[in-house]
Amino acid sequence: MSEKKMTSSRRHHLKSLMLQIAASWIEQEKKDIVVAKEAYMSEKCPPPNLGGDQSALMETCKKLHALIDKIDEERYDMEAKVQKADKEIEDLKLKVVDLAGVKKPALKKVRMSADAMLKALLGSKHTVNMDLRANLKQVKKEKKEEEVADVGDWRKNVEDKADRKKMFEAS
Repeated sequence: MSEKKMTSSRRHHLKSLMLQIAASWIEQEKKDIVVAKEAYMSEKCPPPNLGGDQSALMETCKKLHALIDKIDEERYDMEAKVQKADKEIEDLKLKVVDLAGVKKPALKKVRMSADAMLKALLGSKHTVNMDLRANLKQVKKEKKEEEVADVGDWRKNVEDKADRKKMFEAS
């Protein structure tokens, strides 16, 4: 099967024809809506009888007021139903959010200095300047010195105990 490409002028001509048909359909729809509206209004609201005496006009006014009151009550009832439904929808949306839970984003690793951490924890008013790394080095050095001293003390203790033993044996 050979498929021929449509020329741009032919395509443009077809588009314009389609637009003309669509415009005529829209015009017809507008006319149909106007006719339907007039038919509905003539059915539901017949033209008023203005002929007659004052009592007939008063009676017509009373009927109109009764119809207006009835329609207002129905409108109020419908508004109440809509508000109730809207409130129920909001409650259900909240329940869905509660059941689904809030997804927390993954935490990012952040490199922070000790001073910055203390500043974040204590606030900007409290400034604590501590060089923790220097303190760590000092602690390590002190521990090494203590271990050496402990070793020396242990040997001294052994020698002292040996001296005591000799003192007891001599007596």
